[in-house]
Amino acid sequence: MKRFLLAVAAISVLVVSASAQTATQRVERGALRLENVPETPADVSERLRQYVNTRSAGFADWLPGGGVLISTRFGDTVQLHRVDHPMGARTQLTFFEERVAGAAVRPGTEEILFTRDVGGDENFGGYVLDPANGRARQITEPRTRNEGFIFSDDGARLAWSYVPNAEPNYDIYVASAAGDAAPRRVLDGEGAITPQDFSADGARLLLQRYISIAESRLFVFDTATNAVTQLTPDLRVAYSGGEFTPDGRAILTLSDEGAQFQRLVRIDLATNARMVLTPNEQWGVESFDLADDGRTIAYVVNDAGRSSLKLMDARTLRQLPGPRLPAGIVSGVEFDNSGRRIGFTLNSSTAPGDVYSWDLRRRELTRWTQSETGGIPQATFVEPELISWRSFDDREITGFLYRPRTPGPHPVVVTIHGGPEAQFRPGFSSTIQYWVNELGIAVIAPNVRGSDGYGRDFLALDNGPLREDSVRDIGALLDWVDAQQSLDDDRVVVYGGSYGGYMVLASMTHYNDRLAGGVNIVGISNFTTFLQNTSGYRRDLRRAEYGDERDPAMRAVFDRISPLNNMGRVNKPLFVLHGYNDPRVPVSEAEQVFGAVRRNGGEAWMMIAMNEGHGFARRENQEAQREAETMFFRRVLRLN
Repeated sequence: MKRFLLAVAAISVLVVSASAQTATQRVERGALRLENVPETPADVSERLRQYVNTRSAGFADWLPGGGVLISTRFGDTVQLHRVDHPMGARTQLTFFEERVAGAAVRPGTEEILFTRDVGGDENFGGYVLDPANGRARQITEPRTRNEGFIFSDDGARLAWSYVPNAEPNYDIYVASAAGDAAPRRVLDGEGAITPQDFSADGARLLLQRYISIAESRLFVFDTATNAVTQLTPDLRVAYSGGEFTPDGRAILTLSDEGAQFQRLVRIDLATNARMVLTPNEQWGVESFDLADDGRTIAYVVNDAGRSSLKLMDARTLRQLPGPRLPAGIVSGVEFDNSGRRIGFTLNSSTAPGDVYSWDLRRRELTRWTQSETGGIPQATFVEPELISWRSFDDREITGFLYRPRTPGPHPVVVTIHGGPEAQFRPGFSSTIQYWVNELGIAVIAPNVRGSDGYGRDFLALDNGPLREDSVRDIGALLDWVDAQQSLDDDRVVVYGGSYGGYMVLASMTHYNDRLAGGVNIVGISNFTTFLQNTSGYRRDLRRAEYGDERDPAMRAVFDRISPLNNMGRVNKPLFVLHGYNDPRVPVSEAEQVFGAVRRNGGEAWMMIAMNEGHGFARRENQEAQREAETMFFRRVLRLN
């Protein structure tokens, strides 16, 4: 496919004949290809820019001098910064046009490992930055995909996965972290296998193979003999992460063996005996970190979408005092080298992400950053409320409702998460706050069946041929909206990205007469073409969730339920957005559904970003996206 020129000095408009009732207006504006997207008034752009420029800060690692390494955006993309003391200046360390995706400090040094891709293609390269001279050296082959980077405890070695684009089998590489020798492939892996941890002596690697969200396997790899030993081979359960204990005799991991939710588990490497360390938790443990001395465990519980950060004595399993945090989402938990402090990121519905630490001895919570909110007072942001409704099979489905403070009845945007094994959680969203505060829209974020966070059985309720049961959950939500006097059931738009984009399209084919329109971002329009064209390294992983298009019976299901084959039912406006370099959901998924709507004589808008992948990461493109969405909402929701 021919790429559009990106260096365009002025806007050019081409009127192209089409079989649709109205001609398509095609515009190239910088890196954006726009079709039927109108201009945005200056006052809308100015106010919206404040929301887009809301920043957040994420904890990346502890620095040798006691400061923290963080990720935040001051220009167009997220870059690395250092903060030497709480609430101190954020000193920028990387200055790339492309975003920096992740980072870690090399133990015993000030060097920083980070990853980045090009144009959102997710071919992540690994780099090591020397802050002493500001130079970064690449440690991976250019234009290859690499992930799961970990250091040995002494900082001497580095391990990661190399992911061939067209193959489902990952390889494991080990290299000298000093860069004085070429990386060495130590394992020709099978499936999506990634390193989790080095043993303290560096002699073994803990590896995890991801099969699906409901199944994964753990292995121990001997770096001297290349022997691979599978842990608990008789079990088919889901594991998540893992760390060796300091003595190397056991590992800690998360597992849902014998339970609906993942729990913190210790596995004895000599006997495979498994001990549940969090038997009394009612919700799932989603992450953890073990202090270097092995004495303390920090872990995070996902409690109906909000986080609880807890501490445990690793020997007695006794709960230790932890911080009292506002309701929000905790991520990136990590001990410093002393085991005395833990660093983490906290964000909430009304505050963007910021970096905090907890001192275990002093029992003291410290805030390290205070991110800007575009000049908008934090007090104006709206907290959501948890709602529930009964679906077609009388199953309870839940979601979060953001209500405007103005009198109703309010138009509604139903924003549907991706995954599909994801979960909408009430973290900070400047987009939702803009819709609620500036446009007067009520926003509902459902967690339909198949969402994570509600148990193993709930997670499997949309698998394979059951796919459209999750769409019926949206139909039941529309019934709930009908019954709410404060909501306007004649003005409802569905909105979602990736798998959420599929849900938008499917909802429109099923409930066209009950919807005002839809916004489909990097969404799947046909499961067969999606599985045939997605990057080869992830094709089998997606088949495990959606079904295998090579199976005639499953292919027949796909032919029946894929929105592309049912767009003749849709006569409401559709807005399609996509990144040209998307390796997960190819841009062809957007182009084919846009074409189908236009051939049917329907109204369709399209925005393609030529320098983006699976979603828009650059600030200028985010601004353009939000502006165009605003104009779409004004049009279909009849806003002033």
